[in-house]
Amino acid sequence: MVHRHGRSARRAALAALGALVLAALPSTVSAEPDPTGAAASGAALTLGADRPSPAMLEALRRDLGLTSQQASARPANEAEAGARAGVLRNALGDRFAGAWVRGAASEELHVATTDAKDVAAIEAQGAEAVVVPRPLAALRAAKEKLDAAAAARDTAGTPLWYVDVPANRLVVQARSVSAGAAFVEAAGIDDQDVTILVSTDRPRLLQDITGGDAYYIEETARCSVGFSVTRDAQQGFVTAGHCGDRGDTTTGFDRTAQGVFQDSVFPGRDMAWVGTNSAWTATPGVRAQDGQEVQVTGSVEALVGASVCRSGSTTGWHCGTIQQHDTSVSYAEGTVDGVTRTTVCAEPGDSGGPYVAGAQAQGVTSGGSGDCTRGGTTFYQPVNPILADFGLTLTTELAQTPAPDPQDGAEDTWVPGRVYPAGATVTRDGVRYQSLQTHQAQSAWAPAGTPALWQRL
Repeated sequence: MVHRHGRSARRAALAALGALVLAALPSTVSAEPDPTGAAASGAALTLGADRPSPAMLEALRRDLGLTSQQASARPANEAEAGARAGVLRNALGDRFAGAWVRGAASEELHVATTDAKDVAAIEAQGAEAVVVPRPLAALRAAKEKLDAAAAARDTAGTPLWYVDVPANRLVVQARSVSAGAAFVEAAGIDDQDVTILVSTDRPRLLQDITGGDAYYIEETARCSVGFSVTRDAQQGFVTAGHCGDRGDTTTGFDRTAQGVFQDSVFPGRDMAWVGTNSAWTATPGVRAQDGQEVQVTGSVEALVGASVCRSGSTTGWHCGTIQQHDTSVSYAEGTVDGVTRTTVCAEPGDSGGPYVAGAQAQGVTSGGSGDCTRGGTTFYQPVNPILADFGLTLTTELAQTPAPDPQDGAEDTWVPGRVYPAGATVTRDGVRYQSLQTHQAQSAWAPAGTPALWQRL
């Protein structure tokens, strides 16, 4: 059972533990969250969440049913929540069981632990404490057993499985209870730790047309430009892997010669990148609505519950919320692991297009179910693994340093252009730091000056 704790007398009883965590909190982050979002925190300033674009604010109001004040406050609150959750993740260690945001303006940060003694420390960070039986690491290990079982069986009857962080459980979506139970049994997992959701929906790939801008593959299919990237002097963009194979040629939205698929992975992952010719210039812009653009400033991964917006030429610019990270989905064409599940609607033709949280790049459209008339579910391939696996540098408003060669620099040395997962430790100018949020390091984001991303040890 999940137990939720309000602010109570436990804070006084466990004040010492809370003080330990507060000592590690970045000095630019307020000790108590601002529910209205009126004051921009250091995290919001760093990530550009203090200045959301008019296009994003309008879409948040429309798709999430927010007031103007709530839409303005939400990006800043989510940026601050990510930094606070990172501090607590590092402090709780193996007891950490996940974090998520709730509330119309994402004013409520929830952090789960397996030990009730951590409640005061969590509340001292302005978060709601949730005591649960299973740590996040154990749930992820159990999901890996499902991933392994899926590789050896037909998953048409069990097309989706993921860790539901707020519920502290694994979830398997199946076409029948018996199909879900057989999958769980094959993975060797205790069925008491798993919820089976019965649904006739099966996610499908959303290819053929566009996301931000259209591009054409081998003059036969269309997909969507995700985010602009560079590798050394080569410019290009990331997109979905199912859109094309390595060596396939592309033309742009105007049907002029554009580029070539440099790398592509599908299934397993759903990611690719296209190197473009000199007629095309990489920019940090993402097409929104009415000719407006959102300018990307980085790739900091957003929390579960955070708002996210997607660009697609079939259905335009739409927003929703993040439901789960590290989801596995079985399409008819193959299984993809590690995608993020969202409530943003999409339709065939939106594949490969970009997802943005505030000013932070999140991923590219993979597939989904439903549509933008009755609502639906979508999945995006996170952008940070694309950047890391292909050695790419995201194009942003900030001055960027090319992604390093995997052989460059000691593994624990902070290097601009390298993707750092939450919890990673590095050395910079002789000082040790621990990453609070998954992101690609940028020259302007050195650890000493970005307490929203790095905690000094």
